[in-house]
Amino acid sequence: MLEPIKQSDDAMCEARTEKAVNTCEDILYTVDDKPGIVESFFAALQHVLASFVGIITPTLIIGGVLGLGSEIPYLISMALFVSGVGTFIQARRVGPIGSGLICVQGTSFAFLGTILATGFTVKATGGGNDEVLATIFAVCFLAAFVEIFISFFIEKLGKVIKPVVTGVVITTIGVYLIKVGMTDIGGGQWLLTNMPEKFASPSNLIVGFSVVALVVLLNASKNQWVRLTAVVVAMLVGWLLALILGIAKFKMGEFDLIAMPLPFKYGFNIDFGAMIAFSFLYLITAIESTGDITANCAVSKLPVKGASYLARIRGGILGDGVNSMIAAAFNTFPNTTFSQNNGVIQLTGVASRYIGLWIGVILIILGLFPVIGAVLQNIPKPVLGGATLVMFGTVAAAGVKILASEKINRRSLLIIAVSLGMGLGVSFVPEMFINAPKLVTAIFGSAVTVSGLIAIVMTLLLPENYSASTDHLN
Repeated sequence: MLEPIKQSDDAMCEARTEKAVNTCEDILYTVDDKPGIVESFFAALQHVLASFVGIITPTLIIGGVLGLGSEIPYLISMALFVSGVGTFIQARRVGPIGSGLICVQGTSFAFLGTILATGFTVKATGGGNDEVLATIFAVCFLAAFVEIFISFFIEKLGKVIKPVVTGVVITTIGVYLIKVGMTDIGGGQWLLTNMPEKFASPSNLIVGFSVVALVVLLNASKNQWVRLTAVVVAMLVGWLLALILGIAKFKMGEFDLIAMPLPFKYGFNIDFGAMIAFSFLYLITAIESTGDITANCAVSKLPVKGASYLARIRGGILGDGVNSMIAAAFNTFPNTTFSQNNGVIQLTGVASRYIGLWIGVILIILGLFPVIGAVLQNIPKPVLGGATLVMFGTVAAAGVKILASEKINRRSLLIIAVSLGMGLGVSFVPEMFINAPKLVTAIFGSAVTVSGLIAIVMTLLLPENYSASTDHLN
């Protein structure tokens, strides 16, 4: 599969204008070039640093909010391990699976709200940590078939999932998760529930908002390396500040020397109601990944139209789906293609897919040692909250950007208003479906699912000329 793509890419590159060809010279190593060992290692290390926080953060949040305690180091190890396997598959391209690009795989933030809602539902019925994880991973595994199926029809998906729908969903995800970030800045959900008098103490707020301020300041730097590592540096400084203020606790606990990847370690417990919500999210992440892979092609100076481009998109989305299945099987949460690594490609000029193999190996090695997860588990909640607040705000801003790029007529405005209102309304008042059947609660208890479904239904039902008679009055 790789060779035809390479030939097609070369042919199209040769056919470009002189200006475009000169642009290709900005790339030091093209997709199929093989850099030396030293260059490969340091290029891969930059990608790992750019994505590391994003890979582990969802697991830290889920583990903390659901009270998974001693399981967190293992879950972090599996998050790193599977991210490595997934990145390797995307870069190596196994048959039709994979884009053949540096598509770093990491734990998706899009599923956070639905995972937490599913976990709380299981806990409400008396389920322990094993049952919570067994349900989440089983549902994620089965629902991943949706993304695999979608990959074969990705070119037709745009007719149903319009930018208005995508923008609404991504905005809802970001806004919903901001609450999680702010709660962590105050000290975390456990502190809010059990010791509310100590929640949002001056020390917690100083640390949390210092991290936010530092991320902003570092991102304002003219040095691109500083911007790429802004979140990592801000968290390290915030951790040090937390130690100085006496709010950081360091407890390693018990953990295995080596994390053995055991398929479905916690069991397999299906919840069909939750599966519908997860299936919809896989649909949305397929759209997001299409944009990320397109951006990757652009910064790698590859075509963004034509047969080779569609082959990479199809393989990339298929890779996302397969990698999410692998993730669920090996006890971690759904994976997706990260966008921040496109910036590293642009910065370094290294687009070689062989760097993806190095990234995969580094992440796999890191994932085999639970001591890393045990250390990271000790990140103070305000530090984590400060970093995630910026991340989640960025997600919301990305959704707003998509919406702003579209012409907003009365029809679009109505779709946005109703879908956002309903989605965020459910997140603000989760008791809305408290008396509804379990299946209804599982589907519509997720803000993301509600906003997305309503946006899709309204897009399909409202005719394109719905507002034509009144738009001229605006």
